Amino acid sequence: MEKKEPLAYRMSPRTIEEYVGQEHIIARDKMLYRMIKADRISSIILYGPPGTGKTSLARIIALTTKANFEKLNAVTAGVGDIKRIVADTQNPILNQSGKTVLFIDEIHRFNKAQQDALLPYVENGTIVLIGATTENPYFEVNKALISRSSVFMLKPLNNQHIVQLIRYALSDKERGLGNFDLVVEEEAIQYLGDISNGDARMALNAIELAVMTSEIQSDGKIHIDLNTIEECVQKRAINFDKSGENHYDNISAFIKSMRGSDPDAAVFYLARAIYAGEDPEFLARRIIICASEDVGMANPNALQVTVAAAEAVRMIGMPEGRIILAQAAVMVATSPKSNASYMAINQALEDVQNKRTGEVPMHLRNAVTSGMKDLGYGKGYKYAHDYPGNIVKQNYLPDEMLGTVYYKPTANGYEGKIKEWLERIRNNK
Repeated sequence: MEKKEPLAYRMSPRTIEEYVGQEHIIARDKMLYRMIKADRISSIILYGPPGTGKTSLARIIALTTKANFEKLNAVTAGVGDIKRIVADTQNPILNQSGKTVLFIDEIHRFNKAQQDALLPYVENGTIVLIGATTENPYFEVNKALISRSSVFMLKPLNNQHIVQLIRYALSDKERGLGNFDLVVEEEAIQYLGDISNGDARMALNAIELAVMTSEIQSDGKIHIDLNTIEECVQKRAINFDKSGENHYDNISAFIKSMRGSDPDAAVFYLARAIYAGEDPEFLARRIIICASEDVGMANPNALQVTVAAAEAVRMIGMPEGRIILAQAAVMVATSPKSNASYMAINQALEDVQNKRTGEVPMHLRNAVTSGMKDLGYGKGYKYAHDYPGNIVKQNYLPDEMLGTVYYKPTANGYEGKIKEWLERIRNNK
């Protein structure tokens, strides 16, 4: 085959009618569809995982629009490239329309100065910006650019979309694999549609690799079965970037599943993180935090178990560390919950920051020298162990804070016993 471009590039849709997926933004009654068909594109940001069609949409716009079209990759471009494009756009000989549609791939990699350089030209309409990013633009793109653009979120393609694209590629004689005499098992196609996790590029690259590395059989045909596809894929692709939004989304779901007492979901998100190569010590730290923040005194043993798990993971490492992490996560997920101590320290910190909280009572201060004792340090302090039940009535808070209650125990788990005991103590004061 003399075509040098990868199959995924060659099969990029040429018209909006050939585009597969993203019906929520590109269906006939949707705004983006109407903008492209009417050649009335305004600045847009296309945001979504790899292989969902961001660049393909930009190519469709390039083939559709009558305006000058330029493309930059944020990894290699700089302010100089932006100035060149603006200069060419404003040159009436080179560009009579005075407008350029500029596609910037991976726009999140532009630094602040580069994004600021775009802003005045996007604002006055000289540049119609099309930015593509796998990162959340609300975190990574200049807020001024965001406010002047429409943000469209692309979703992972479903299995049917991927299968549809594979069939197109297998039958297309101009750009695809239609000139090969192929026998592709339906099971192999369905498996590839599933394992690609919505990434069309990954699926098309896999089917191309399978065809190009398979020998012609005695019947004169190339046979592609499930085993062949499994060899070409090797490992399921997942939308997970340890340094990007997927990292934060996954760890957020992991923590909330433990907090919500769902051990199945907790183990699932833990598995996703481990599979993607997340730092196991980071995962252990998050489990420890959850054990204190969300389980707290409802099961004080949870903190001990999770700290021990973190130490065990450091000692043993992976892959066996996954077993320890799973045990700790399940322990936290299945424990009774209380955030009373977490809420207590938050409220106390807020009071310390915003209120006049007074001084430590004199009877609670240590009289380190005789001079301090003469000043009243420690005077009147009652030693709790000298009294029945090791409890004695005295004020421990500054006068300004007397009567303040921070710790409000729940009736959950072990904390229920604490609640009963503390109510007796507080009521007797």
